[in-house]
Formats: sequence, structure tokens, C-alpha cells
Amino acid sequence: MKQSSKLRFEDLLKDVVDAGLCNRCGACVSFCTAHRIGAIEMNESTGNLPAYSDPERCFKCGICYLVCPQTRELDDDVKAEFGWSAPIGVVKEVVSARATDEEIRKVATDGGVVTALLEYMLESGTIDGAVTARRTGLLNREPVIATTREELVQAAGSHFTESPHLKGMGDKYSTYVPVLPVVRDFEPTRTTRLAVVGTPCQTKALRKMQALKILPSDTVHFAIGLFCTQCFAFDDLMDKSFISKHGIKPADIEKVNVKEDFMLRMKSGVTIRIPFEEIEDIARPACLVCRDFANAFADLSVGGLGSPDGYTTVVIRTALARSVFSRAVTRGYVEVAERSERSEEGMLSLVESAAAKKRARAARKRSALKPPAGAAG
Repeated sequence: MKQSSKLRFEDLLKDVVDAGLCNRCGACVSFCTAHRIGAIEMNESTGNLPAYSDPERCFKCGICYLVCPQTRELDDDVKAEFGWSAPIGVVKEVVSARATDEEIRKVATDGGVVTALLEYMLESGTIDGAVTARRTGLLNREPVIATTREELVQAAGSHFTESPHLKGMGDKYSTYVPVLPVVRDFEPTRTTRLAVVGTPCQTKALRKMQALKILPSDTVHFAIGLFCTQCFAFDDLMDKSFISKHGIKPADIEKVNVKEDFMLRMKSGVTIRIPFEEIEDIARPACLVCRDFANAFADLSVGGLGSPDGYTTVVIRTALARSVFSRAVTRGYVEVAERSERSEEGMLSLVESAAAKKRARAARKRSALKPPAGAAG
């Protein structure tokens, strides 16, 4: 593992924050070796971006820089330790599946596979808790470590806007829900096993922490990755012209989903499809330069793309994921749609196509931004 002894928080500010590449995932602040004495923070006055709270307390260890998903310092280590192959990471198997529980399917965005798998892992003792996002209102969510079926059901369904990643970061609803700080604040024992559901940037930050053996990342036993095109603030979406054109009100929205395009399913039963190009201007800048659609470093990646309505596309990446998924099917938590080589190839083709489009967009945006050399390419 190659590290630069010269890396500092100042380098993170220059290479990532000032360059407009910050994901606001909170990894730098959450796993800062000086976090308990207040060296750096996510600052509301700077748009919830990392900033010094007291430069004198900084240990200048460079951990903040190394774990950032937008820096390339540990890319080779992560690829070697957790596996990666072009174009979307390791793919052991791809299936279309859904939860067998009708209650879960009713509240799920697609097939409820994430909730069903987490329920199986909890009830079988595979994990002690699941880091996910619980509804706190019509459009608001907060991170929670679910330890019961009831808490998992409360967290079911998509949340495609950007939610604050740390405590005190405001309550503006968005597609980015806090995950990593919850792992830190849980104060787990060395035997605790958690599952984490996250976006590609969150998963990559977690894997970088695990590559560095940063505590308590060792308690994360299973990573479920969400397909992700971009995140944005819901308030910004409501300002778009098509919202007034269709007379859309937040209270009328039943579900949001992302497949080939952004979808709003209304309580009237009407589904409004919005091309990503129409909402690109409200995406977080960091999302536009992100290359990972398929969540390449997760144990298991999921999304609606490629599957019929009511089902989830599941990309199984690790031996652990294959074992967990197989047992969940055998014990009746999950059911797999009728399979054929052609259908599996079709699903994988759609995921790879979406991933290629996101990489191409990232290349265009990065070229325009011309970020400093230390930022991820």
C-alpha cells in the first residue's frame, strides 16, 4: 500500500472540495482520527462540505484524504482486496428476484429484495443490525441501525434525493441518506456484524476504510450497493418546469424510482417518466463526475433496471453474497423469477449500458472541471 506522508486535510480541500468533487459522504469527518476533539466538521455554512473546525487539533495524518471516494490513493489496494474487473466489477451471477412477503413488496420500490435479505440475515443471526434509512415524514429519512423486522419495513423503498450525511446537517430531503457516521457512532463491540446499504461513493469509502483497517469498519460484514445515476435535492426537482407542467405536488407522489429514466408514480396511478438529461442540472456536481453506476465494490448490487415491474435486478459479486442470497431463497424470504440465459444476459447488458453512459458523462464533466492531479480519475 503506497501512501504519501505529505497528505493533509488541506490537500483534500484543494483536490476534492474546491474542485467541486466532494460527495458529502462524511467519510473524512466520520473517520478522522481526531474526530472526538473536533478538528474537522461538515459545515452547513459551506453547503454541508467538510471544513476545519479547529486546525490546531488536526493530527495531519492524511486519513481523511485516503478514505475519500474521490481520491485515487487506495484504488489499487481496494481493487486487489475486494475484487474488480471491467466493466462493472466482479459478476458471479445476475438474477431478477422479489421478496415473498407481500407486506414488504407493498412498500418496496421494486421487488423488496434488499429488505427481505436484511430480514433473513437478522433473523438467521448472520448480522446484528442493518444500517439503512428510515422514513421520518412524507419525503424525509434519517439513518438508523435496524435490528427488527419492523424497523426494516419502515426503511423499505427508495429515497432518490440527497439526505444529510451527518447529524446537524439540516433536514432538506435528498437522495443521499447518512450511512457512514452511523457506523462510527454505533460504538460496536469487536464481534458486532453490520450490513450497510449504500450508494457507490459510500461503498467505496467503506472499502477504503477496510483496506486501511480503520475501526470500526471491521464490523461491516455485508455491503449492499444501490445502482446510482445521480443524487439531487428534492426542492430543486420541484423547481423544474415539468413539475408545474404536470401540476405535480409532493403530497401526490406515491413512489420515486430509477430505471431507464427517473420515474414518479403518482397516487392517481399515473407514472411520469423524466429523462436524466432533464434533471442533470440539479444533480450534485460530485455525482456528475462519478464513474460507478453499478456499485462495483459491494457484495451484492441491486436496482430496478433490467427487471420487470415488481422485481429487483440482483448482481451477486462475492462468495458471501452468493451464500446469503441462496440461503434466503431456500428459506423462503426471496423468490427468483423464471430464469433463462437470454434474460440474464439482457439484464446484465442493460446494467453495463447504464454504467457506460455514466462513465462517459463523468469523462465529459471531468474534462470540463479539470480537477487537480490528486483527485480520482
